[in-house]
Amino acid sequence: MSPEPQPVRDLLIGVDVGTYSSKGVLVTLDGQIVRQHVIPHGISMPRHGHVEQDADGVWWADTAAIIRELLREPGAADRVAGVACSAIGPTLLPLDTQGRPLRPGILYGVDTRAHAQIGALNDEIGADVILAHSGMALTSQAIGPKIRWLREQEPGVWAQAATLISAGSYLTFRLTGQHVMDHHTGAHFMPLYDPRTRAWTDEFAVPVLGSAPLTCLPRLAWSDELAGHVTAQAAAQTGLREGTPVAVGTVDALAEGLSVGVSRPGDLMIMYGSSTFFILVQEAPTPDPRVWSVGGAFAGQVNLAAGMGTTGSLTRWFADEFAREHDTGAAYEELFTQAAALNPGADGLIMLPYFSGERTPINDPHARGVVAGLTLSHRREHLFRAALEAVGYGIRHNIEAFRDLGADVRRVVAVGGGTRGGTWLQIVSDISGEAQEVPAVTVGASFGDAFLAGLAAGVLDRADLDRWVQPGAHVTPDPALAPAYDRLYGLYRDLYTQTRATVHALGAPT
Repeated sequence: MSPEPQPVRDLLIGVDVGTYSSKGVLVTLDGQIVRQHVIPHGISMPRHGHVEQDADGVWWADTAAIIRELLREPGAADRVAGVACSAIGPTLLPLDTQGRPLRPGILYGVDTRAHAQIGALNDEIGADVILAHSGMALTSQAIGPKIRWLREQEPGVWAQAATLISAGSYLTFRLTGQHVMDHHTGAHFMPLYDPRTRAWTDEFAVPVLGSAPLTCLPRLAWSDELAGHVTAQAAAQTGLREGTPVAVGTVDALAEGLSVGVSRPGDLMIMYGSSTFFILVQEAPTPDPRVWSVGGAFAGQVNLAAGMGTTGSLTRWFADEFAREHDTGAAYEELFTQAAALNPGADGLIMLPYFSGERTPINDPHARGVVAGLTLSHRREHLFRAALEAVGYGIRHNIEAFRDLGADVRRVVAVGGGTRGGTWLQIVSDISGEAQEVPAVTVGASFGDAFLAGLAAGVLDRADLDRWVQPGAHVTPDPALAPAYDRLYGLYRDLYTQTRATVHALGAPT
């Protein structure tokens, strides 16, 4: 009697939950996209500095709905070799003993609620000690201060908390029943993570966790490792086959970097999303308080990371508030067309893009947006051009910080919604002096997740990334604009230092 033929597992699924939308892709083993699906969503800002999302109503509901849509063809689930998820991060989500969320997830560095806890931890442990231990300073991106905020400000929630995880980890838990977190995300749970041993440490646990044990944190693993398999419950909710392998996954930015082939030392990804995120692959860490030293996707890999707080969300706010006569797509088309026709410098305007505070390299949660140089001759498009250039100055500031600390930037790859049309990319290249590559296919983090799924399932190896990512556009700076933008960049840097005390006072409680 001949054995039954084995089913063909020739598809992979990647799902990414972002700040304003979730996206999934169904991909073949050679990187060809079979199907995509996107679900938009919002964020909650219950008070200034607090930015949250619902773990079940947004993160898991989106993920389950996207997977069901990707698998709508009969028999598709049986062909899936693996699945992986990424999400906004690092975030903080407390779960009870049954794995149920106790409150909305507290988002990454755009949530600045824990500034008092940052000060307290720096005082109690020592800012220099934390930098030496973690390889980076405490900022709004760090989860340790947010854990302490939760313990101090919401004692009722804290008393019920059994597990503390991040958004991507929650999706993996809902799929597999396993609590596991990737090293890149874990590094941001500072000072509870030791980058030398790549393990949780209790050395500074008491100031953060109080009497809670380190066992409230999930198991650590690399992004391409196997987290577990789809449970019967998850299979019923998503349409996946029970037992499908699930990768550990990671944050959206790291998955986005993989999606465009950023995997070798010297590769720098600039992700143009709601915020702008930077990931530089390194051969050795270069700790510095201005930026973040974290683990990479693969075992032993090191990344230097950075992030601006308000970039794509700034342009979205601008379109929503000042181009209300159009829907968002038409508003963007008109605004970008008008901005592209203006001279560099927006006819004498400079903007600071710190509309939600700022992360790297100034790490100032109290920073605010500023517009300087307004006259009665300026129009809406001048302000929009100034917003695009403000992001360009911020990107230059971060790249300069990388190079100041000795990091080697050899190749810049751009990805994200802000790359569409080319206007913004050209402005950034002209301001920074950096050429940028844009691969032919820039699906986003979900494409990188699908690749991680293939690695975890054992149907791909890392060398396959080269055939998944195809070359595309190449944006080069205009050297004739360098003198003008060098001058304007200097004024941009001065504007922050000269207005810092004023905007801090304006934002202070009255």
